[in-house]
Amino acid sequence: MNEQHAGTLALFGGGPFVSNDELDQQLLRGRTGPVAVLPTADAFEQPQLLIESARQWGERLGVQIVPVMALTRAQSSDADLVAAVDAVEMVWLVGDSPIHLRTALKDTPLWASVCGVLERGGVVAAVGASASAMCDPMTDPRGGAFTFGLGLVEGLAVLSESETWAAEQLQRAQHLATDVPLIELPTGSAIVLDRGCAEWVRHGEVIVNGDW
Repeated sequence: MNEQHAGTLALFGGGPFVSNDELDQQLLRGRTGPVAVLPTADAFEQPQLLIESARQWGERLGVQIVPVMALTRAQSSDADLVAAVDAVEMVWLVGDSPIHLRTALKDTPLWASVCGVLERGGVVAAVGASASAMCDPMTDPRGGAFTFGLGLVEGLAVLSESETWAAEQLQRAQHLATDVPLIELPTGSAIVLDRGCAEWVRHGEVIVNGDW
């Protein structure tokens, strides 16, 4: 990712719409208009529950929610869904399957629209497993190995909800940090790269493995 992008990128450890209100308010401050919510990574779970949680979050924080129900790769080319993201300046990506998120979005018109939000100065926030998918390499939750991700952030891997990982999986991922920095983000923590800055800002208990 070009570190001089105009917008703000936030990668959260976990707890979408329930664990990060303080930082969410900071990200929303001074911005107008709705937030597009993509529950793509929960396509095989219950994405509507995330949307309901997002609506409650929106009521608390005073922001309108626009559900973008792109749950398959085919839907990521849907003109109406692409237009919905093109019309906002804030996007939240949530859900627990980074592999499905990558499969559904990579090299699609919808992914181009998400990147466009950053390019025009907006906010892109990814929470939990969806945060790991923003990176290339991406941490594979099935075992802790690295695989390719969406590449919005390059040369950095994120291990989200690290408090839930088994010791063996953590050790496997940490071992790979000799080649690329691995950032452990437990629920309630985040890293944020703001407008035109070259340095990430850490929030909460961020654990760094490797040279970052």
